[in-house]
Amino acid sequence: MKLIFSFYIKIAVVLSLLFLFNACASKQDIVYYQNIDGMSSQQNANSYEIKIRPDDLLSIIVSAEDPEITIPFNLRTVSMVSPSRQDISRGQETMQLYLVDSNGNIEFPVLGKLNVGGYSRTDVQKMLHDKIAVYIKNPIINFRIMNFKISVQGEVTVPGTYTVSSERITLIEALAMAKDLTIYGKRDNILIIREVDGVKTYNRVDITKADFINSPFYYLVQNDVIYVEPNKNKINGAAVGPNTGVLISITSLIITIITLIVTSSN
Repeated sequence: MKLIFSFYIKIAVVLSLLFLFNACASKQDIVYYQNIDGMSSQQNANSYEIKIRPDDLLSIIVSAEDPEITIPFNLRTVSMVSPSRQDISRGQETMQLYLVDSNGNIEFPVLGKLNVGGYSRTDVQKMLHDKIAVYIKNPIINFRIMNFKISVQGEVTVPGTYTVSSERITLIEALAMAKDLTIYGKRDNILIIREVDGVKTYNRVDITKADFINSPFYYLVQNDVIYVEPNKNKINGAAVGPNTGVLISITSLIITIITLIVTSSN
């Protein structure tokens, strides 16, 4: 009887060790920027600017010392009123936006059709300034992309679609918005889905190595999708998780019964 008891004790120990082994993760799997101390500083990162793309919504406001002369160059504001309200003066005024068409063009007051697709915000601001300066002395161009958003999926704490107001966001900032990766997120193979010239591209990033900071995917562009796939522990746990608890319970029950039998026989 003691031999049987010893046998089941060994089984329980082996199961426990296997469980602990599968649950363990190495530093190389979890820690970010592992080789950052050996990297040299980069000075070209701050020059990054996103490009205007089809379906972008642009807010462009022209101002000058005399507000009256800028009126022809600005879209009108519209009043949004709920159906239950009759007084239009109580509605919320909203500035109309420019929609970039599939050819990268917008229709601008006075100036007509302008091609802005593929250009940076700085480029478009300069172009508008030069064209409007023919009519207005020292015009001021206020320019923003209003529908800049990114989506974060997979093994993050709060997956979702996030609107970006600054028009400039890094991969790390996007993951921080999603409250970082879970312990089960695969940090060395993050997928970034990006549309380039109308074609979907699929790109892998390893954030455990600091050199990803210098990659084209450190800064995100509008409508990027970030997917964090689960690591092998999460996949294995999903496959055997429900049975593991049952197995441990049965093993514990058998050990308890054998202990009682051995104790009573002594």
